[in-house]
Amino acid sequence: MKRFVKEKPDLPIVSHVDSTGRPWTLKEKILLGLSPGEYFAQFFRNPVNWFLIAVFAVGIPLLAQRYLFGLGTVTHASNDYPWGLFLGFGLFGMVPLSASGFMLGTTVELFGRHDFHPIERLALLNGLLGYFFAVVYLLVDLGMPWRIYYPMIVSLGPAAVLFLVAWHVATYLSVQIAEVSPAFFEWIGWLKGKRFVRSIILGLTIAGIILSTLHQGALGALFTYAPAKIHPLWNSSFLWILFFCSSIPAGLSMVIVASTFAKNFMRWRCDKEFLDNVDMLTIGLAKGASYALFTYLFLKFISVAHDNEWAYLLTDWGQYYLLEIVIGVIVPLIFFSLAVKNQSAGLARVGGFITVFGILFNRLNTALVAYNWQLYQEIPHWKEVVITITVYCIYFITYRFILYRWPILYTWKGEK
Repeated sequence: MKRFVKEKPDLPIVSHVDSTGRPWTLKEKILLGLSPGEYFAQFFRNPVNWFLIAVFAVGIPLLAQRYLFGLGTVTHASNDYPWGLFLGFGLFGMVPLSASGFMLGTTVELFGRHDFHPIERLALLNGLLGYFFAVVYLLVDLGMPWRIYYPMIVSLGPAAVLFLVAWHVATYLSVQIAEVSPAFFEWIGWLKGKRFVRSIILGLTIAGIILSTLHQGALGALFTYAPAKIHPLWNSSFLWILFFCSSIPAGLSMVIVASTFAKNFMRWRCDKEFLDNVDMLTIGLAKGASYALFTYLFLKFISVAHDNEWAYLLTDWGQYYLLEIVIGVIVPLIFFSLAVKNQSAGLARVGGFITVFGILFNRLNTALVAYNWQLYQEIPHWKEVVITITVYCIYFITYRFILYRWPILYTWKGEK
């Protein structure tokens, strides 16, 4: 795509008309201003697309096998280990990484930090797609997606955590769709819709804060269903607040990761405002993430002290627990601190990548590794691993498809 942008002065598309004043058609907008032949030529030149094709060639049939012949044909799921990678990674992992939506929305719209505006839409899109595909992973695990509304409407259980989680996800997804919709309305040219959403954006932001913060904690509260099965170091009485607190650096770090990929691999799609400010904003995100990581680290040891679990730290499980803290909390905290002190966006990006890994490490440990720690250790089926990667690849191409077209990394021109 970079070659076509250099050769064609009208590309990339940033307004409703080309340089001659002719309106772009919807087909041209979807094909990025290229002819079908040019579009498919650049598609097959990209080595990432060949990797995706290889993944889908194996993963899509396995996904079909799961729905045609049942969950047991692709996983080792059992009554002993009911939560595998679909929930351990897809739900418990992707939801905290999607906290960027309410974090940046609050920063810009509520606290008036408009200097973060160049990355606000990227954060909102990351939040929307992260939550949406967390639901997709949940449906892969549960099956029967046409009955997704049952725990919310039919089988009412207002005292159950799952009832709370279902309603939170559904309502917050609606809020996130509304928050991201101005970018879509600009792309299709429906300014009335954009103005309406902008007129209620403060209410949407406040609703997003309430729903997302409650939902992040509710995910931790889910583990109260199995209090004796999870290792005491991971299943503390502070688990709900640990899940919420850890979502803050997770969401901020995910914006750092997404903006890093955009700057390096989608530079043709970014405008000057984004490219000129992304390094400074990355350092700002690192500062916020460092505060949140320090709070999270403090609460981790407070939870051990509160439940008097110091003796477990001297066991093999305790060493593994400390390894998780060192890799996922202390190391990125050092990188973030050095990044802020030296004003280094590079160090902040390293810290962001490590934080994302650390959050996933913690969620997989809580939901899978430390689950039934006194029994045998479950190893996910290879088909489960492939399906998890396949769904994540669908998430990736959806993310990329939107970034290529909608005004997320650039400002739409020609609107009054």
